[in-house]
Amino acid sequence: MRRTHRVVVLALEGVYPFELGIPGRVFGAADGHYEVLTCSADGRPVRCGADFSITVEHGPGILRTADTVVVPSIAPDHVRTELPGAVTAALAMIRPGTRIVSICTGAYVLAAAGLLDGRPATTHWQLTDDFRRCFPQVRLTPDVLFVDDGDVLTSSGAASGIDVCLHVVRADHGGALANHVARKCVVPPFRDGGQAQYVEQPVPAPTATGTAATQQWALEHLDEPLTLTRLARHAGMSLRTFNRRFRDETGLSPGRWLIQQRLLRARQLLETSDLPVDLVAGQVGFAGGASLRQHLHAAIGVSPQVYRRTFRAPGRATGAGPEPGPAAGAEPEPVAAGR
Repeated sequence: MRRTHRVVVLALEGVYPFELGIPGRVFGAADGHYEVLTCSADGRPVRCGADFSITVEHGPGILRTADTVVVPSIAPDHVRTELPGAVTAALAMIRPGTRIVSICTGAYVLAAAGLLDGRPATTHWQLTDDFRRCFPQVRLTPDVLFVDDGDVLTSSGAASGIDVCLHVVRADHGGALANHVARKCVVPPFRDGGQAQYVEQPVPAPTATGTAATQQWALEHLDEPLTLTRLARHAGMSLRTFNRRFRDETGLSPGRWLIQQRLLRARQLLETSDLPVDLVAGQVGFAGGASLRQHLHAAIGVSPQVYRRTFRAPGRATGAGPEPGPAAGAEPEPVAAGR
């Protein structure tokens, strides 16, 4: 019998309590599929990025037994480009091939250890310039919520730790369990739009009309042609004003946002229904199966059939047959996080 997947959380000096608790909360809600343990680099209590310390139950030796290691974020005044000896020694205990996940400034720890050299990664948007100066060898992607590069995953701000942990559950056990975990934690199973929507920007005047109502209306009419003109008309704005306000509120152009929402709906249908790919495409507003294949491959690097096989709830059969590969020339979208 295969043992429970072991997640070890490495608590470092200056760790933020919120991010430290995310792995236990998310993986702990996965109905026994994960065991979550916490250690420090030397087995001693750790001073948090708050006005208290924590005592951990394990020393760094537990890292040798981990299937997944999570490095939560630490306060900026504890961020270093060179790691303390105890931290370097602790990271060296991680077995080759172990999945490693960082939350926010935890990416600094991975980068300083050389684990991100030549790889795509992300961290908090406020630290983009500093991170690039410190680690020019890392292919920083600042506008995403998280980056999945196979055995190494990095996430952006604090709450993106929830996003990346849910993504791990989804990758390991399918969308049904990930959605179940999200409901138990009272968080959305997906968040779209990347970090751009959270970057500080001037707050619109109180009298300004927002686009939220039009966004909701669009979600209810995804199967229909939704041109910029039609969206602006629904919002009662000129094209220019609507486009500007939409970007201010979401961090995306209306067209990019629509593609993401259609892909999100398509992914849900692929996970939960037996509909053929062409019918899924029609229900979410793509011109046909070929268009859905192209957009899905551009976003996450797989075809609808491969996605369905990967994220389908275990034990549920699907009647979909083989399908063609992705459209030629499709390029990955930078805001999408996928394998």
